[in-house]
Amino acid sequence: MPYARMDEAEWRAFLRSQVRPAVLATTRKDGRPHAAPVWYDVDDDGTIVFTTGATTVKGHAIRRTGRVALCVQDDRPPFSFVAIEGDATWSDDLEQLRYWATRLGGRYMGADRAEAFGARNAVPGELLIRVTPTHVVAERDVAD
Repeated sequence: MPYARMDEAEWRAFLRSQVRPAVLATTRKDGRPHAAPVWYDVDDDGTIVFTTGATTVKGHAIRRTGRVALCVQDDRPPFSFVAIEGDATWSDDLEQLRYWATRLGGRYMGADRAEAFGARNAVPGELLIRVTPTHVVAERDVAD
């Protein structure tokens, strides 16, 4: 086999390491798939956390089905990825949104811009999403 399956410790470390966007997949009401990039982080409890607008395709789908899939990849040779299926919950608590939007802003844009992203994204109409993984496929060194 030219690649190696990651164990849970490895895939959790992969998700927390180098900053990469995730591609989030949801299902529209009419059954069509929808995929979009999201900034994410992993909470201490193991949930994957991101924000989205309540009126986006993502926001509507998550509140309707409570199910998502995420894929995070390292697109540099020898290539690795983590694909997650999970149950998603949502909250519009502005205090929690501010905390996570600031944390995400710092993770993706740097500490000097964290507060600006927190203020921009922690507003009414935004949702904090938590994904509890139910199925994970994680492979490393796919091209080796």
